[in-house]
Amino acid sequence: MLRKLRQQRAFHLMLVPSIILVFIFSYLPFYGLVIAFQDYNPGLGFHSPWVGMENFEHVFKQEKFLRTIWNTLYMSIFKLLGGIFVPVIFALLLNEVMRAAFKRTFQTLVYIPNFLSWVIMAGIMIDILASDGIVNTFLGLLGVKPISFLGSPSIFPWTMIVTDIWKGFGFGTVVYLAALTGIDPGLYEAALIDGANRWKQTIYITLPLLAPTIILMAVLSLGNVMNAGFDQIYNLYSPAVYESGDIIDTYVYRLGIVQAQYSIGTAIGLFKSVITCILVVLSLVLAKKAAGYKIY
Repeated sequence: MLRKLRQQRAFHLMLVPSIILVFIFSYLPFYGLVIAFQDYNPGLGFHSPWVGMENFEHVFKQEKFLRTIWNTLYMSIFKLLGGIFVPVIFALLLNEVMRAAFKRTFQTLVYIPNFLSWVIMAGIMIDILASDGIVNTFLGLLGVKPISFLGSPSIFPWTMIVTDIWKGFGFGTVVYLAALTGIDPGLYEAALIDGANRWKQTIYITLPLLAPTIILMAVLSLGNVMNAGFDQIYNLYSPAVYESGDIIDTYVYRLGIVQAQYSIGTAIGLFKSVITCILVVLSLVLAKKAAGYKIY
């Protein structure tokens, strides 16, 4: 064991900066969780009065908090489903393109938005979805009245879902295209000899062999169900859509940072972290059973 460590000491030394950063930003803040059980006063610091579970009781009695949980789950689940089906369909279609130059061009074009932050994307979306933007201008040509994509409580969640899928499906497409290249071409040749057309080849060969990758991506995404996309929603929402667009992260930000209700914000954040931890463990267990994937 010691001999192996000495042989790999260079690799272990390379990990030291990352370990230090994780310790500082991920483990040291654990001590701050005590705020969730206090009536926190910045002047008293961690010596603030202890109130036990009162902050949690107060949080769960608030209708707004229960609504944010629903909004978070609602948008996260549809983002998860769209983030699976859209890349799979696009990868299957792109795989049928015979010319490599066209395939690489389309693959690059759909992958570019994945590299842009939501600060940049939000500015683009605001211009495109404005009342005089490209989308509403086109709808106007069809005789449709302007739609308030970012100001209507009923439309805003779906705007977040669709734009999130559009921004991220390029990455999923690359993953599924890589999985498609691993399928033995001999299987398609045998199916062609048996008289199977492209549709039947997709149904009986491509999808079954692609299923393990789809299941793995779906299961690993389960750990992000409580994260509905703070960056996206924070940069695009407004008080007019708080009712349907507010998620746990934006709610914590407004309570804990803007309104300085530190104890309440920490209590909500701790609740979310516990649920997320359970989902992450569950996703790893399911990934091991469903797709044979394990990290330990």
